[in-house]
Amino acid sequence: MDEKIFLGGGGPDYGQPQGLALKYANRHGLIAGATGTGKTVSLQILAEGFSEAGVPVFLADVKGDLSGLALAGSESHKLHEAFKSRAETIGFQDYTYRASPVTFWDLFGKQGHPVRTTVSEMGPLLLARLLELSEAQEGILNIAFRLADEEGLPLLDLKDLQALLVWVGENRANLSLRYGNISTASIGAIQRRLLVIENQGGNRLFGEPALDLNDLMRVDPDGRGMVNILAADTLMRAPRLYATFLLWLLSELFEDLPEVGDPDKPRLVFFFDEAHLLFEDAPKALVDKVEQVARLIRSKGVGVYFISQSPADIPEDILGQLGNRVQHALRAFTARDRRNLARAAETYRENPDFDTEVAIREVGVGEAVTSMLERKGVPGIVQRTLIRPPSSQLGPITEKERRAVLAASELAAKYDATVDRHSAYEILAKRAENAASEAEKAEASYEEEVAAVREYSAARRYSGTRVQRSSSRREVTRDTFGSALSEAVIKELKGTTGRRIVRGILGGLFKGR
Repeated sequence: MDEKIFLGGGGPDYGQPQGLALKYANRHGLIAGATGTGKTVSLQILAEGFSEAGVPVFLADVKGDLSGLALAGSESHKLHEAFKSRAETIGFQDYTYRASPVTFWDLFGKQGHPVRTTVSEMGPLLLARLLELSEAQEGILNIAFRLADEEGLPLLDLKDLQALLVWVGENRANLSLRYGNISTASIGAIQRRLLVIENQGGNRLFGEPALDLNDLMRVDPDGRGMVNILAADTLMRAPRLYATFLLWLLSELFEDLPEVGDPDKPRLVFFFDEAHLLFEDAPKALVDKVEQVARLIRSKGVGVYFISQSPADIPEDILGQLGNRVQHALRAFTARDRRNLARAAETYRENPDFDTEVAIREVGVGEAVTSMLERKGVPGIVQRTLIRPPSSQLGPITEKERRAVLAASELAAKYDATVDRHSAYEILAKRAENAASEAEKAEASYEEEVAAVREYSAARRYSGTRVQRSSSRREVTRDTFGSALSEAVIKELKGTTGRRIVRGILGGLFKGR
């Protein structure tokens, strides 16, 4: 019999006990329901179940409640008796309190280990999505990434990209001949968007040491999968940054992990909370990318579970790939709500014992309508299910408890200190410094030559007036006019405008060299 994660069971008014078969857990899933109906607890018990089965988990803690996975539940909890009663009702004989092995992560580095990537790894498509760029601006960003590859300029953090865009702007005349029009207005718009992301704290996402995906797929000494919790309560204030980061992580898993076919259990399970943020105002190219990843990543041994208020938040092409479903109550106060409810009910395999649409509307807190993949990956008949109580603490842990978990983590030495190595910013700054130094030398040499010419002209003029007084007036006038013109040109070249001309000419020569 296939190993399963026990989700819940029945009572007098409920169906058969429900479990998620590990063999089909990489076929993806959905946890949906209105606010306050129990989605977080369902996510928590799934994370516990995968961890106990030796499967690492990555999830985002949007409200802070999931940090309780790090501590065991307690008999002093106000719901202890209710939990015991629920366990007895559904036949959960092995119910005990137990903590899960947890690693805390935080993009801002405050509530967990800093999680970073580089600008190069993020790539122009996702970065353009993050910055909300127009098509023309995205084209310039692609040019910048292409030039970074050709010029050997590592793009690690935002200041590298900002410096590269300045360089592109300064050389736009030559670059436009090769890559098409590059406008300073578009470059300025990109720079302003980068400033907005920086003010939102997005600059902390980019840098080194970058996240090693292997650190998300660890197991503890007891063979339990690590539960990686991303603190997302602050991150949710920048929803586009949140969605882009999780999509990048999903894409990295897809690109880096080898094919494993259909394993007995997943290598990693990825929970995407507030999934509607991924698809809101997303261009078709991005939605197509998510669909492709969702369709193919299961062969890499990764299961993806979307958590959202309504199945209608998920595009149909992606929703059709989510075979394991936990549907909590949906409200139907408006015509649109009723349409969404009907759509949700239609996606389940019917149960002759009850009306699915009515059941979705009537299930209470801690209850759900569930359908899990069965033998050969066929969706099971929809069942009304009492969700099992969690073994870990229900609700958030204290700051002191979080600090204790972080202090005991073996990853602190690897990620907590930022590394700023030689990259595009430093390389371009050095080029500019060298060019300025060469230009100064060339200007000094030129001024020496000008001074020598002036001395020669002065000596020649002196000799002509003292010794050759009988020379014709025309010759003296011509000589005097030429000297005056020479002095005027020299004076102009010594001025600010002249120095700019010299630097411009010589700067171009040295860049070419």
